[in-house]
Amino acid sequence: MKIGTIDLGKRPVVLAPMEDVTDMGFRLMCKQMGASMVYSEFVSADALIRSVNKSLQKLSIHEDERPVAIQIYGRDVASMVEAARIVEEAHPDVLDINFGCPVKRVAGKGAGAGMLQNIPLLLEITKAVVDAVKIPVTVKTRLGWDDSHKVIVELAEQLQDCGIQALTIHGRTRAQMYTGEADWSLIGKVKENSRMRIPIIGNGDVTTPERAKECFDKYGVDAVMVGRASFGRPWVFKEMRHYLDTNELLDNLTFDYKMDVLRSQVIQSVERIDEYRGILHIRRHLAATPLFKGLSNFRETRIRMLRAETVDELFSIFDEIKKNWGE
Repeated sequence: MKIGTIDLGKRPVVLAPMEDVTDMGFRLMCKQMGASMVYSEFVSADALIRSVNKSLQKLSIHEDERPVAIQIYGRDVASMVEAARIVEEAHPDVLDINFGCPVKRVAGKGAGAGMLQNIPLLLEITKAVVDAVKIPVTVKTRLGWDDSHKVIVELAEQLQDCGIQALTIHGRTRAQMYTGEADWSLIGKVKENSRMRIPIIGNGDVTTPERAKECFDKYGVDAVMVGRASFGRPWVFKEMRHYLDTNELLDNLTFDYKMDVLRSQVIQSVERIDEYRGILHIRRHLAATPLFKGLSNFRETRIRMLRAETVDELFSIFDEIKKNWGE
């Protein structure tokens, strides 16, 4: 699969853009684990134009994470074009436009998935951004605003006509947020459309190697995107890559190996920010990781782990976990 001239190989698995999750450290880790491409946290066009430091920091790229996409969102043509030009100066491989974020503070103001209520403006922004930069422009969106307005089959053609070079579709409407099951049937219909020439990336509930393969086989997508399934589990890319390449499950990732990966996540988070905020940042991964599910008598240890405030305290608990539950 190619986005422009960027070759992602056969059946690529990519890391989804996620706010407060896909910082450079996590992107690098997922890349090392086999992610074919990684996406930044989404960046506000307005914040970039105002030179808000936190947003400008999201434009930082490490050479080892390439190919990497930087994603922006906004609600008017002028600010999106200006932000796109700012992003281009950071030299990402791809510029992605977010027309899919469902959260109220974004969609409620007309940006992200809110754009699905104003398709003419969505298309105007897309065309203007494509024309404003030389790097490949892609879009990530949803099936539509709600069950009564699932517009993705027609919208995909319209976006292609705007000049985008790949389209990612999350198989839910904005009204669904992240509830219910992702509907891949409409993603499949987009891919079946003989007028579609650009790659289609499917997103939503890709949580296991078997499901990743099923999405390729059943719906014909060019790539799959993994989001929440990577929380506290960056090795999911290694598992998926192995299964897609060999049709066999990877069974040699031990409990201790995965604990060491979590330890590495803590270290990179603390080094990137500082000890206190770095640990706060990583708690989302520690709380979500499937590694500890099913461990007997783990509740008290889990509470202490999620309350730890220093690296020494947290790693002491990790050592205890490896001793009591490890292999």
